[in-house]
Amino acid sequence: MDDKPCEPRERPGETREEPGATPEQADGTEQEPGGAPEHAGGPREEPAATPEQADGIEQEPGGAPEHAGGPQEEPAATPEQADGIEQEPGGTPEQPGGPQEEPAATPEPAGRETGQESGAARKRGRRRALLASVAGCAVLGGGLALLPWDGGGPPAVEPGARALAAVTSGVPAALPDLAALVEERERHLRTHPRDAHAWAVLGSARVEQGLRLADPAYWSRAEKALRTSLKVRPKGNAPALRGLAVLANARRDFAEARAWGEQARKLEPKRWTTYPPLIEAAAGLGDDEETAKLLERLTELRDGPAVMARAAAVYRDRGWREDAAAKLADAAAAAGEPAERAAYLERAGQLAWERGDREDALRHFQEAVRIDPDQRAAQAGQGRALASLGRMTEALSAYRVALAKQPRPEYALELGELYESLGLRQAAGVQYGLLRERVRLAAAHGADEELVLGRFEADHGDARAAVRRLRAEWKRQPSTAVADALGWALHRAGRSKEALPFAVRATEGTRGGGVRSALYVFHRGMIEREVERYGAARRHLREALRINPYFSPLRVPRAKAALARLGEPSVQAGPESS
Repeated sequence: MDDKPCEPRERPGETREEPGATPEQADGTEQEPGGAPEHAGGPREEPAATPEQADGIEQEPGGAPEHAGGPQEEPAATPEQADGIEQEPGGTPEQPGGPQEEPAATPEPAGRETGQESGAARKRGRRRALLASVAGCAVLGGGLALLPWDGGGPPAVEPGARALAAVTSGVPAALPDLAALVEERERHLRTHPRDAHAWAVLGSARVEQGLRLADPAYWSRAEKALRTSLKVRPKGNAPALRGLAVLANARRDFAEARAWGEQARKLEPKRWTTYPPLIEAAAGLGDDEETAKLLERLTELRDGPAVMARAAAVYRDRGWREDAAAKLADAAAAAGEPAERAAYLERAGQLAWERGDREDALRHFQEAVRIDPDQRAAQAGQGRALASLGRMTEALSAYRVALAKQPRPEYALELGELYESLGLRQAAGVQYGLLRERVRLAAAHGADEELVLGRFEADHGDARAAVRRLRAEWKRQPSTAVADALGWALHRAGRSKEALPFAVRATEGTRGGGVRSALYVFHRGMIEREVERYGAARRHLREALRINPYFSPLRVPRAKAALARLGEPSVQAGPESS
């Protein structure tokens, strides 16, 4: 065999990382000065500290924060010490598996035969050769460990490590992985309560848990963890600032999300993960120009599935449905983990639903659930699509499963309206009660669900109360969705003339309402009919049914009935009536 050094080979399509790179370094995350970042999937730590205990932590003057993740090492630890090899004072460390030095030979007694000396030397030589061969095998084994493994793929990544990579990159993570990551961080923080980065990771993971489970109680715990991170390290703590921006978006407090996100951007303007929360906040505030600028900057810094999915959301809001669908298809194909791919498939299914392609939507939703059974948004999407196909038993079952595991008020509203369309008013009332309960719970944990509550009140409760709620919401965050909801609430409260400008704002691309929504266009058509703009009403009601003929089990029959009453335009009436 040639005496060539063993060079590790790379898998096709893989990027080889430098030895010793941590998950944060491999993902472009800079290492905190003076500290070693935590190794993903590393040894588990002691039981967890609670955020309440950490709230009493005082920072020592000039003290450096604990290093992210993993146990703290002694200062200036060498790689050999980290590997468990002790160094002799004043000497060099022993090589792992290498030949051990013989102790200094003692002089042979006088009169010993030369043959005995040479025999002892030969024995020592054989012993050293044996040890050298062991060392060579160890080195060769280390090299072979870097070669492609033919034993059924690479070793599995630990769940906590997968969730850590997802949380720090702003991509969806599987619920079991998130639970493992939270457990690991809590155990670590029990013994390392001054680890600012670990607190930030814990808080970000809890935000994602709250979103996946529709449980706002997680957000209160997330806020405690993130603020503890800032307390431990009040300066230069971009991970905690980003986490607070994501938390504010989850609570639909887009102004606060923008404020936290801008602080993070000042610290790390070239970090790509800073920009998705800012884009979501700008969209929630109805700032389309800023949204476009932020997306342009994001795409300059990074490509990949997470960026494609974010671009798709912006394109959808602009009405570029084909571009959005293409981006989501690319994102799903490039996604690294099943939970991430399932999330992108669910969004692709939602796009298909919005354009009225119920069979394609159902295929996307079903595939998403197959890949990630915890993808409850896709299960609710199945209910939507199945109902439009007349498969009511399956539709009701899908909605119930989604609500049982992710009780979002939007799902309760949809299921209640489906029951109402079937004449099951009592069952609908149960769902409407659940909606109110979930909104109250969200408010108790700092979340803003005024938009969905206003929509519900406009159609099924007190329309005047809906106007009050949605006017306040419009002042806080004047987005397209709020414009549509406020316009409809004003119409339902008998103030259709006031409602029309909001309906126009929600549907005109030149005024920020580029999204192609059958619901928004239906609302505009009904408002125009009420103010006797019959031609425009006819056009917009027809357009709503063209965009998605199945957009609502309650509203589609109403749109058809309104069109029937409007009839065909009169020849003498002129172009306005057509």
